[in-house]
Amino acid sequence: MVPDGIQTAGVGGLGFQELLLIVLAAVVLFGGKKMADLGKGLGEGIRNFKTALKGDEQPTEEVKRDEVEAKR
Repeated sequence: MVPDGIQTAGVGGLGFQELLLIVLAAVVLFGGKKMADLGKGLGEGIRNFKTALKGDEQPTEEVKRDEVEAKR
Protein backbone atom coordinates (compact mmCIF):
# COMPACT_ATOMS: atom_id res chain seq x y z
CA MET A 1 0.00 0.00 0.00
CA VAL A 2 1.12 3.50 -0.79
CA PRO A 3 0.65 6.00 2.04
CA ASP A 4 -1.61 8.99 1.41
CA GLY A 5 0.13 11.94 -0.23
CA ILE A 6 2.79 9.84 -1.99
CA GLN A 7 2.42 9.31 -5.70
CA THR A 8 4.11 6.55 -7.61
CA ALA A 9 5.88 7.46 -10.83
CA GLY A 10 7.43 5.71 -13.78
CA VAL A 11 10.93 6.20 -15.16
CA GLY A 12 12.63 9.21 -13.61
CA GLY A 13 9.39 10.49 -12.12
CA LEU A 14 7.63 10.53 -15.49
CA GLY A 15 4.38 8.68 -16.05
CA PHE A 16 3.23 6.79 -19.12
CA GLN A 17 1.45 9.79 -20.63
CA GLU A 18 4.50 12.05 -20.32
CA LEU A 19 6.80 9.43 -21.87
CA LEU A 20 4.36 8.89 -24.74
CA LEU A 21 4.18 12.65 -25.37
CA ILE A 22 8.00 12.90 -25.45
CA VAL A 23 8.29 9.99 -27.92
CA LEU A 24 5.59 11.45 -30.19
CA ALA A 25 7.26 14.88 -30.14
CA ALA A 26 10.62 13.30 -31.08
CA VAL A 27 9.05 11.42 -34.00
CA VAL A 28 7.36 14.59 -35.26
CA LEU A 29 10.56 16.65 -34.94
CA PHE A 30 13.04 14.15 -36.38
CA GLY A 31 10.92 11.85 -38.53
CA GLY A 32 10.64 8.08 -38.50
CA LYS A 33 13.79 7.32 -40.52
CA LYS A 34 16.01 9.49 -38.35
CA MET A 35 14.59 7.89 -35.19
CA ALA A 36 15.32 4.40 -36.58
CA ASP A 37 18.92 5.42 -37.33
CA LEU A 38 19.24 6.88 -33.85
CA GLY A 39 17.94 3.66 -32.26
CA LYS A 40 20.31 1.56 -34.35
CA GLY A 41 23.28 3.71 -33.36
CA LEU A 42 22.30 3.61 -29.72
CA GLY A 43 21.99 -0.18 -29.81
CA GLU A 44 25.41 -0.56 -31.45
CA GLY A 45 26.95 1.76 -28.88
CA ILE A 46 25.50 -0.20 -25.97
CA ARG A 47 26.63 -3.49 -27.54
CA ASN A 48 30.19 -2.14 -28.01
CA PHE A 49 30.24 -0.84 -24.45
CA LYS A 50 29.21 -4.23 -23.03
CA THR A 51 31.82 -5.98 -25.17
CA ALA A 52 34.52 -3.60 -23.95
CA LEU A 53 33.53 -4.20 -20.33
CA LYS A 54 33.79 -7.96 -20.77
CA GLY A 55 37.12 -7.67 -22.55
CA ASP A 56 35.94 -10.14 -25.22
CA GLU A 57 36.70 -7.79 -28.05
CA GLN A 58 36.57 -9.63 -31.36
CA PRO A 59 39.35 -8.85 -33.83
CA THR A 60 38.29 -6.83 -36.82
CA GLU A 61 38.33 -8.21 -40.35
CA GLU A 62 41.58 -6.39 -41.05
CA VAL A 63 43.37 -8.04 -38.11
CA LYS A 64 41.99 -11.46 -39.10
CA ARG A 65 43.24 -10.94 -42.67
CA ASP A 66 46.72 -10.00 -41.40
CA GLU A 67 46.84 -13.16 -39.27
CA VAL A 68 45.90 -15.34 -42.23
CA GLU A 69 48.56 -13.70 -44.41
CA ALA A 70 51.20 -14.13 -41.68
CA LYS A 71 50.53 -17.89 -41.54
CA ARG A 72 51.22 -18.29 -45.30
